[in-house]
Amino acid sequence: MSSMSDNLTSTFWSRFDQRIEPALAVVVTILVVFWASGLPLFMGILVYAEQVLVAILSFASAICFLTRDFRGSKLQGRTVAPVDRVLAMLAISFGCFLAWRYPVISDEIFYRPTEALIIAIVGLIIVLEALRRAIGYSLLVVLGLVCLYALFADQFSGPLQSRAVPLQRLLTFLVLDSAAMAGIALFIGATIVLPFILFSRLLLSTGGSDFFSDLSAALMGRSRGGSAKIAIVASGFFGSISGSAVSNVASTGSITIPLMKDGGYQPKTAGAIEAAASTGGQLMPPIMGASAFLLAETLQVPYREVVMAAILPALLYYLSLFVFADLEAGRVGIAPVAADKIPSLFGTLRKGWFLLAPFALLVVALFEYNQPPETAALIAFAFLALVSLFIKYGGGRAGWRLYVDVITQTGRASVEIALICAVAGMIIGLFSLSGLSFGLGFFLVQLGKTSVLLLLATTAVVCIVLGMGMPTVGVYLLLATLAAPPLIELGIEPMAAHLFVLYFGMMSMITPPVAIAAFVAGNMAGAHPMQTGFEAVRVAWPAYFVPFIFALSPGLLMAGGWVENLMAGLGTTGGVYLATIGLVGYFVRALSLWQRLAFAVAGLALMLPVQLFDGVNLINLAGLVLGLLMLFIEKLSVKKAYQAQS
Repeated sequence: MSSMSDNLTSTFWSRFDQRIEPALAVVVTILVVFWASGLPLFMGILVYAEQVLVAILSFASAICFLTRDFRGSKLQGRTVAPVDRVLAMLAISFGCFLAWRYPVISDEIFYRPTEALIIAIVGLIIVLEALRRAIGYSLLVVLGLVCLYALFADQFSGPLQSRAVPLQRLLTFLVLDSAAMAGIALFIGATIVLPFILFSRLLLSTGGSDFFSDLSAALMGRSRGGSAKIAIVASGFFGSISGSAVSNVASTGSITIPLMKDGGYQPKTAGAIEAAASTGGQLMPPIMGASAFLLAETLQVPYREVVMAAILPALLYYLSLFVFADLEAGRVGIAPVAADKIPSLFGTLRKGWFLLAPFALLVVALFEYNQPPETAALIAFAFLALVSLFIKYGGGRAGWRLYVDVITQTGRASVEIALICAVAGMIIGLFSLSGLSFGLGFFLVQLGKTSVLLLLATTAVVCIVLGMGMPTVGVYLLLATLAAPPLIELGIEPMAAHLFVLYFGMMSMITPPVAIAAFVAGNMAGAHPMQTGFEAVRVAWPAYFVPFIFALSPGLLMAGGWVENLMAGLGTTGGVYLATIGLVGYFVRALSLWQRLAFAVAGLALMLPVQLFDGVNLINLAGLVLGLLMLFIEKLSVKKAYQAQS
């Protein structure tokens, strides 16, 4: 009898877990669409943004407890532990209670200190434990250090000395203040980023992955190194809308990495190209993994200004990937993709036109009608949802189960984004509350007075270290608060400063020792993870140099006069091309060591910004002359060798 009772209990809880988790995911997505679409205002309902954000965050935490065990591993069919079920119920209850009581608590927080403290402690336990399971300890360590500073700020000396924050004030601030947990970071993540994830999930579910892979193959497959170029186009595109280099590697890499290996690329090189292309997607307009909208919101500038500033550096990044793939194919002797594996361009467009139309709508809504990003994303989603009722790429049409699955996947994707944004908001708020932003800013400004290049180099290292392991949204929000202000104070343009920290934050994905995107790609390619990481650095080398150039030269961000913009663009493009030849060691034939050095020196000399010091123009000219001379010599040598053989 006892055994039967145990079985019934086990069956009940198993079914409960299977139903409650997807239901929570659906509720999260509904809340996101409800707020992002402006329905409360349209319906005349008075709702605080914090009420919706707290509910989204709490339900996302509950999903985390129901899908990950104590060690952070996904359950994947395993039974949810009783303690995790309790935590999930606590998270749901906390979210509902705080969403209901928030107007009262926010107005009377100083008159209800005990209630506020209890709510704060419960909220911190839920959010921080869910964050630990979702992404590990990296962000928790940063938050812990900032909290310790806030508590003992009066014990420091010099510019870091400040007024200490009492423990109770610290705890209630983290959870209940609109500048912390439910602040601008979570607002952007929940109301701007998640609508784009909803759109991207529907795009993938209606055949988007196959369509853009086929389109890339049709466009690039016939050229030398076509398999790698297919990977660069496909992974770059999906990296831009996915918002996570790691998840993009895991999805598109399953197709592109075997294709590159079959084409003749070494496993570590195939993994490195995939990791670099997926990471670069976060830097490619118009979406930039949603960071374009974060930049516009943070700097309070029109979205189109962000796109115009980011487009040239992003194109340079992908130009270098194409040049690398092409030259590496020539060096190794890799042929184009077999003709029978290349789909027809016309046929691909005829079958998948409807997957391009939402992007046209997105751009028109953003640029022509100046719609908010979240509204534009929902318009694109609605169009694709309507069209997919009648057609899908590859045949068939969408059914109601597909839409439910897309909504559920979006809710599940909210877990990391909501938790990271909430804790990033806590850190950002504490920087202001404790005065740490002023102290660190003063220290970095003093460093910059010694040498702007030294400040930029220090900031780059800090960005790579702090960015390790975090998705695009979390990386940018943290670095925009910590690293960008000192650069701006020293005279670097705000747009350049924010793009600088974004670039180096994203490069943490492929920079050893914690190059997560490269490690995932290396594992999929059957290569050593660390070797893949170093190869990815080699493949994506311009991303470590170009930010220094646009930090000093506004022309590369289209912020100067047309002559300055043109000269900066042409000089950097030529420099990237020449230096990549030297890096790969191949042009029209294999190069000797001195030839490689000559190409590399010519490229780097051509890239130097004229604002660096007096006389840089002469170095640029010398680089141009040396580069053209090397290209001419190589072409002439190959021509003579060919004539001699004839």
